[in-house]
Amino acid sequence: MAIKITDECINCGACEPECPNNAIYEAAENWKFSEGTSLTGKIVLLNGKEYNADESQEPIDDEVYFIVADKCTECKGFHEEPQCAAVCPVDCCIPDEENEESEELLLKKKFFLHRE
Repeated sequence: MAIKITDECINCGACEPECPNNAIYEAAENWKFSEGTSLTGKIVLLNGKEYNADESQEPIDDEVYFIVADKCTECKGFHEEPQCAAVCPVDCCIPDEENEESEELLLKKKFFLHRE
């Protein structure tokens, strides 16, 4: 499953630079699928949703840092554990029960985001 940031976040920003997928954004910040990935132009995600990777998307949270679930791979293929959770001083980076994914799917997502 993806990781989410709870409202206990103190907005310290420790998590953001640790994400290999650039899936973490500051509160109220617009984001793009193309940021930190190899995605460009029209894309179809593994879940079938269609986007323009270069188009700005609305912030998911206006008050605390947030993780874009469609970009989160729980660091599979990069690290042994989610790096955001490893560095969070208040333990607010937790599994997102609404976005459960198998390890196989997380690895497929990693390769989709970072085509080589």
